Amino acid sequence: METTSISAQPSLPSLPSLNNTHESPTQALYQCITTLRGHSSYISALAVDGNSLYSGSADRQIRIWTHTGHESRCTTITCESPIKSLLISKDTMFSSHQDHKIRVWHIYTKYTQPCRLQAVLPTAKDRILSLLSPGKHVQVRRHKKCTWVQHVDAVSALAFSDNRTILYSVSWDRSLKIWQLSSNKCIESVPRAHDDAISAVVISKLGFIYTGSADTTIRVWKMQEGQKKHKLVDTLQGHRSAVNALALSVEESILYSGSCDRSVVVWGGRDGHREATGALRGHTGAVLCLSVSGDLVCSGSADRTVRMWRRREDKGEHYCLGVLQGHGGPVKSLAMVTSDEDCGDECSSWLVYSGSLDCDIKVWKILVPSSERE
Repeated sequence: METTSISAQPSLPSLPSLNNTHESPTQALYQCITTLRGHSSYISALAVDGNSLYSGSADRQIRIWTHTGHESRCTTITCESPIKSLLISKDTMFSSHQDHKIRVWHIYTKYTQPCRLQAVLPTAKDRILSLLSPGKHVQVRRHKKCTWVQHVDAVSALAFSDNRTILYSVSWDRSLKIWQLSSNKCIESVPRAHDDAISAVVISKLGFIYTGSADTTIRVWKMQEGQKKHKLVDTLQGHRSAVNALALSVEESILYSGSCDRSVVVWGGRDGHREATGALRGHTGAVLCLSVSGDLVCSGSADRTVRMWRRREDKGEHYCLGVLQGHGGPVKSLAMVTSDEDCGDECSSWLVYSGSLDCDIKVWKILVPSSERE
């Protein structure tokens, strides 16, 4: 199905390409410094916290790869269901799963016991209370109802509020759910947020929720002052095929969306008033994941590559700094952090982590010369 959509649905010709092909600025220097192996199925999620990389896989394992000084360790947590996404907040990890659930883990610093399961969302108490309120059941299939606190399909993505007190989850069941982390309770549900499966969610500092779906749209949600429910405030239409990934620039002036139409659409403006300003083209397969750090944007694709884009705010353009090649399968997940390496004023340095359907995680060192950043 994906192959058909990729070949039959090229990116929208009405959107101009923002990647400058007339100039050839100095490209980034990059190399794969290591490949992490251990998962027995594809890598579905990556997250970085301090010296640790967290990887989630369809093999039902979460692996924690820790590097301190000259020592590297890998510890493994076995879950009950394949992992779809990971989020880290201080000493807590959140994982979403194929079995419709979200798991909350306490992270220990000791390697002998890396994590302890704290809760499974929705909690048993939450489910029981919702069962006692028949009016709050929702129709999920023709002859089946479910409590409003439950997802009924894979939980595809998670995101935090700016103060990290609220967790947002989206699912292939087309719903958006909102969780209060102090109580682990579901406090709101939008049952039909899209017309098809939802694959991505990001939250702005002002509380705008962006959800990307297989229905080709990005929907924008906001809780207005004095109200208790989030309302749809905008629908962004710029893709011809499923939206797989979303990312906000650091200052949130740009929203990026990656799609099966092989493009990354760039949305300018501000929350509630965004418009497509153009598209980044170059991938020959579906764009499956995105990651942003500073003015560096990385996109992972079904074409087995990661493209690095650098934003030139003064010109409103993006340059492709290079293409990371080496995976034997589609690149499904990305994580990126600035490197501790001291380059002085000569360059900026990043570490990029890419996870693939080939079951490998590759670690890339990226150096962008200062001449390219001026």
